Amino acid sequence: MKRLSLRTMVWSGLALLLAGFAGFVVQGQYFEQLQLASGFKAKTLAAGLFIQGLDLQRLEDEDSGFNGLFRLLPATIDEAHQRVTTSLLGTGWFQATAIRIPGLGAVLLAGADEETVRGALRAPTAFPIDSDPKRGRVALTPPNPALEKALDLAFTEDTPGNPKRTRAVVVLVGDKIAAERYAPGITADTRLLSWSMAKSFTNALVGILVREGRLDILAPAAVPEWNQATDPHHGITLDQLMRMSSGLSFFEDYTEHPVSDVNQMLFLDQDFAHFAATRPLAAPPDTVWNYSSGTTNIVSRIIRQTLGDEEVYRNFPYRELFGPLGMVSAEWGVDASGTFVGSSYLYATARDYAQFGRLLLSDGVWNGHRILPEGWVKYSTTPTRTKPDGGYGAFFWLNTKRAAYPDLPADLSYADGHNGQEIFFCPSLDFVVVRLGMTWEGDWGSGRFLSMVRKALNK
Repeated sequence: MKRLSLRTMVWSGLALLLAGFAGFVVQGQYFEQLQLASGFKAKTLAAGLFIQGLDLQRLEDEDSGFNGLFRLLPATIDEAHQRVTTSLLGTGWFQATAIRIPGLGAVLLAGADEETVRGALRAPTAFPIDSDPKRGRVALTPPNPALEKALDLAFTEDTPGNPKRTRAVVVLVGDKIAAERYAPGITADTRLLSWSMAKSFTNALVGILVREGRLDILAPAAVPEWNQATDPHHGITLDQLMRMSSGLSFFEDYTEHPVSDVNQMLFLDQDFAHFAATRPLAAPPDTVWNYSSGTTNIVSRIIRQTLGDEEVYRNFPYRELFGPLGMVSAEWGVDASGTFVGSSYLYATARDYAQFGRLLLSDGVWNGHRILPEGWVKYSTTPTRTKPDGGYGAFFWLNTKRAAYPDLPADLSYADGHNGQEIFFCPSLDFVVVRLGMTWEGDWGSGRFLSMVRKALNK
C-alpha cells in the first residue's frame, strides 16, 4: 500500500479544517459548535464501544456521520479505563472526555475532574441485573409470512439519500414474540440507545414513587432553584413538567440549530437539571405546550431528591423497574453530577424494550405484582390540554385523534426517540412493536409498517 507523504497529509488536514470552518462561518457560533461536536463524539464513541459493543467504523459512519465536523475530531480510545477523548485534529483544542461507569453509562465530564467523578459515582450494586432474560418470552411458530414482509419494509433501503438504517425490530403479540429481525452486526444481545424513549421510563419511575405515596404530581415541584414563593416558577407542578406544559423556555433542536438548549445541556453542562431549571419562563405555566428534554431531567433530579440516599437512588431503576421486568441488559446513563439522564441515555436490547411495552399493556402489573399504580397508564396516556392535536400525554406520545397514524386505533401510544427509536403499544390490538435504528432525518416508514403489522395479525 502506498504511504502518503507528510506534506500530503498536512495539506489534506488543512483542507479538511478549512472546509469545516467554512461551514461553521456560514452557520455562525462555530466555536460553540466545535465544543458541542467534541462532546457528542466522545460520548457517542464511549457508549458505542463500551456499552453497546458496536464497531468503531460503524459509529463513525452512522452514529456520528451525519455531520462532516466529526471527521475533524479524532478520538483517543483508552480501553483499559473505558475512556474516550476527542479534540480538534488531535491538538487538545475543544477537548472532551467521556468515561463509562458500569450501570451509570458513558459520562461526559464536561470539564469535571475525572478522578472526582469516578470517586463519587460508584456502580450500582444491582447492576448487572440478576434475572432470567428469557422469562415470559416465547416465539410464535410457524413464522407469519405477512409479518416477515412488514419486516422487509422496515429494513429495505428505499429512500435514496436518507437511509433508514434500521437496526432491530421486535413485534410482540400478548406475551410472545411474533417476529423479530436485526441488521448485520446487531444481535438480540446488542444494547441500543433509547434517546427520548427514556422519558417514558422516567414516567414509570415517577409512577412507582406515586404508588408509594412519596410524590404528588399535582403539587408544586420540589425544585431548589424555585423555592422562593415569589419566584414565577414556584407553582410549576410535576404534572406540568411531565406534560411539557411548564412554560419554561427551552429550545429543542439537534441539527438545524446546533447551539440549542438541548445540545448545550447534553454536551456542555455537568448538571442537566440545573441547566434546565435556570431557564426563564416563556409563558405562564399550563398555557402552552413546548417539547423539552430539560423538563425531564428536572423530573429525574426530583426522583433523586425524593429518594435521598445516593446508593438507593443509583439502584432504584434496576431494583424497582428493570429487575422485575427481566430487563437484564438495561443500563441508564447519568450526567457528571450523578443524576440519571431521564431524557435520553438508556441502553437496552430490543427485547428488553419490548418488556416495558408489555408492562404498559397490563396496566402496570407484572407477574401479578403491581409496579405502577392503578390507573397510572391511563393518566400517562390522557391527552395534554395544551397540545391541540391531543398527541401527547405525560412523557408519552399518543394517537388519540389518529392524526399521527390514521390506520391505527386511537389507543395506540408510544415512546419516541431521536433517529427513529420507538416502542409502540396498543391495548385494543394487544401488540407491542419496538423499532431501533439510526435514521438521520424524517420518518423511517413507521405508518406503513404498523399498518402492515396490523393486517398481518388480522386485527
